[in-house]
Amino acid sequence: MCGITGFSDRREQKEKEEILKGMMDRIAHRGPDGAGTFFDEGIALGQRRLSIIDLEGGKQPMFNEDGSLVVVFNGEIYNYQSLTAELEQKGHTFATRSDTEVLLHGYEEWGKEMLSRLRGMFTFAIWDKKAKSLFCARDHFGIKPLYYYQNEGTLLFASEIKSFLEHPDFKKELNRDQLELYLTYQYSPGENTFFKGVKKLLPAHWMEWKEGKLQVERYWTPRFEPQSDRTLEDWEKAIETAMKESVAAHKISDVEVGSFLSSGVDSSYMACLAQVDKTFTVGFADKRYDETDYAKEFSQHIGVKNFSYRITPEEYWANLHRIQYHMDEPLADAASAALFFVNREAAKQVKVCLSGEGADEFFGGYNIYKEPFTVSWYDHIPLPLRRAIGWVAEKLPPVHGVNFLVRRSRPLEERYIGNTNLMSERQKKQLLKVYNGRVKPTDLSRPYFEKTKGQDPVLRMEYTDLHLWMVGDILLKADKMSMANSLELRVPFLDKEVFELARHIPTQYRANGQSTKIALRGAALRSIPEKVADKKKLGFPVPVRAWLRQEKYASIVREAFESEAAAQFFKPKALKKLLDDHVSGKRDNWRQIWCVFVFLIWYDEYFVQR
Repeated sequence: MCGITGFSDRREQKEKEEILKGMMDRIAHRGPDGAGTFFDEGIALGQRRLSIIDLEGGKQPMFNEDGSLVVVFNGEIYNYQSLTAELEQKGHTFATRSDTEVLLHGYEEWGKEMLSRLRGMFTFAIWDKKAKSLFCARDHFGIKPLYYYQNEGTLLFASEIKSFLEHPDFKKELNRDQLELYLTYQYSPGENTFFKGVKKLLPAHWMEWKEGKLQVERYWTPRFEPQSDRTLEDWEKAIETAMKESVAAHKISDVEVGSFLSSGVDSSYMACLAQVDKTFTVGFADKRYDETDYAKEFSQHIGVKNFSYRITPEEYWANLHRIQYHMDEPLADAASAALFFVNREAAKQVKVCLSGEGADEFFGGYNIYKEPFTVSWYDHIPLPLRRAIGWVAEKLPPVHGVNFLVRRSRPLEERYIGNTNLMSERQKKQLLKVYNGRVKPTDLSRPYFEKTKGQDPVLRMEYTDLHLWMVGDILLKADKMSMANSLELRVPFLDKEVFELARHIPTQYRANGQSTKIALRGAALRSIPEKVADKKKLGFPVPVRAWLRQEKYASIVREAFESEAAAQFFKPKALKKLLDDHVSGKRDNWRQIWCVFVFLIWYDEYFVQR
């Protein structure tokens, strides 16, 4: 696990060395155990290392036998041992026992086709000295990030955008179009970012840079293909087998591995299967938002030690600027800050932790997946009438039932963009100083609905979440908050082999009107108590709603809302009303307030202070 960065330009080596050092220093938190560089005509590669496998021999950049290929790599290849054996049989000579070296010999042997053989989380860059070409790739589900930027013959790439700030050819400009999308999604969705010209290499994509030209291609596409030839018990047994094998693969390490633990089925099942020595939990003093007592009880049940920590409101708010700096782009998921603290506490004891990301997208875990089964008669009302009802409902106060009328006023593909849909276009027009509407939220989700035509609503929603919400929110905060604390986070649910099983599970064993993750909960019941396996999904609860009704914290937001930066983007009166209505209890606006507030914190970090 580490951070990688580099660039292709025509500068002299001495200047390249100075630039690359600055770029690497920006991401030193990703790899405090070491650093390595490589320079060639037209290329500079840098890596910061967090030593996990082959502590002595796994230093990077790493070369093949004749030195013609060089790689920098972020992540873990969990099937590297079997791939090493296969490549040795084909005549390749390995100088280390690290997973990094598999990428070099695999690329020699199979070229781009190597990607279909890899099982793991990764981004990497391979420079071919003979061809003068750079080949980069990102893992199948987007667990590890990679960003790139082009400007007049220069290519920059890195694990984090902040690395680009140190390169003289990088022009730091705000992409204002992304703000409109963010206000609906609550994260920065899709390929583009908040920095003009900076793009994300999307999951399951590779890119090749040669002779000043960039080619980007997709190498794998996930598909849900439900099969009805197995009973629920069959699926439960298959899930148990797949998860045991995946957890075992994800535990391969030369350093100690721990596990995160909340009160939900995903992390509880993970901790039970892993049987690590330590679990880590955070919560809050307010019992409605605290899972630490449960975590201690469950850890005792499975015979491991739990380390829990209660976050104070003061330290939560005090760290918001630091957290948004590490995010690279604004993320209004309040749980991301809590995730920062659990990673911080775990990093005091271990260098690797297991976590439960991906279970909801693979197995049907979000409560919204119940919606197609609830009040289904309403969908038989003629669409024009439902649209009219929704138009009226959107103007009503957000009392119970109003959101239902608004959502169900449109077909699924018109209303569903992912697990969150925060602000409508009408709300954004009321809030933003300038609204252009060039890119609508559904412009991003539409391709995923087109690819799932003919499938049931649950699978269509899961497919969309797999590509948007999971990558843009869940995995972003998992990577950035763990790396901010120099901790490697591994996600055994998000495994190729697990997905190969999960994609065939029929919807009846995913979700219905009463439950979610039906087959997964059944599998978990074979190992953990029923009260845990059937526990209602909480997410990662944070008391922001309550804090924003306390003047101590409302005043912090108010100051941000009255700033010059806020006035550049938003209508001051609209911001004031948004906050005042929440503080008074007239409306529950905390998510909208938090979304704007987090953007302003991020903007201050990247465009005001620096």
